Amino acid sequence: MPTPHDVPASILIKKLAKYLKDNLDEIVPPPWAPVVKTGSHAHRPPENPDWWFTRCASLLRKIYVKGPIGISRLRSEYGGRVDRGVRPEHARKGGGAAVRKAVQQLEAATLVKPLGNKGRVVTKEGRTLLDTLSTEIKKDLEKEIPALKKY
Repeated sequence: MPTPHDVPASILIKKLAKYLKDNLDEIVPPPWAPVVKTGSHAHRPPENPDWWFTRCASLLRKIYVKGPIGISRLRSEYGGRVDRGVRPEHARKGGGAAVRKAVQQLEAATLVKPLGNKGRVVTKEGRTLLDTLSTEIKKDLEKEIPALKKY
C-alpha cells in the first residue's frame, strides 16, 4: 500500500486540503486568518484564500513523516529568512499561532494526538486517511505514467 512517502507531496497536500475543507467541520480558519502573516520573515499575508486548509494538510503530512514532532520544530519547518537590509539575512521561525491553532484543530478532528512530552503523532484515523489518499494518487499517476506500476 502506498504511503505519503511514495507520492509527490504537492499533489497529496492539494488533495488532502480539499478533503479537509469539504468533509471535516472541525477544520475552520480562525477570524484572523485572512489578514495575518505566516511569520516575521513574510512580507504580506498569503494570497490564497484557502491557505488555512493547505497549511493544515501540510502539517498533517509533516507530522506523519517526521512525528513525533512538537510545535517549536514545526515552526522551524515553516520559517524563512528575514531581510535585514544591507546586513546579512537570518533565519526566523514561522508564526506560532498559525501552527498551534491548526494542530489543535487536527486534534479536535482526531487526526493527531499528543505523545507525552515528545510532541504530536498521527492517529490511526489520520494514518488511514493519508494512506487512502496516497493510494488514489498513485493509481492516478500510474494511469498517466504506466512505468510507475513496477514500484
